Amino acid sequence: MTTIAMVPMLAGRGAPARSRTVGPRGVVPHTAGVRDTAGVRAGDADVPLRLTRRGRVVLLALCALVLALASVLVSGRTASADAPASAPTVERHVVASGETLWEIASSIARPGQDVRDVILEVVRLNELPDSGLAAGQTIVLPTQG
Repeated sequence: MTTIAMVPMLAGRGAPARSRTVGPRGVVPHTAGVRDTAGVRAGDADVPLRLTRRGRVVLLALCALVLALASVLVSGRTASADAPASAPTVERHVVASGETLWEIASSIARPGQDVRDVILEVVRLNELPDSGLAAGQTIVLPTQG
């Protein structure tokens, strides 16, 4: 085979594009393995980019990671505190002589409600140190409404 160097210039860069080997009858054989001076195979400039299976898996994993991070950042910015409880409606009660907290709580308890829970609520509302009451003491009681 005879080698003929064809030296066209690349857009004014001053470098030869590639050399070709010419067969015995002047036919140019397949040039897929021939490289030009830029390191690109001849004819590869028109081939679109293709992802391998591994590349698709990596790309999918990166997208999932970005979505997970975005959801964490967005959910972290929302307020999750409970709204303040509305103030309970109460009524004032003056303790009579001999009246106990159990009697008062059982008189205001709703049907099916445990009287002990009502006592705890009355103690909490009045900030009582214990369940003892004195005659003439004014306390607040939760209303049923």
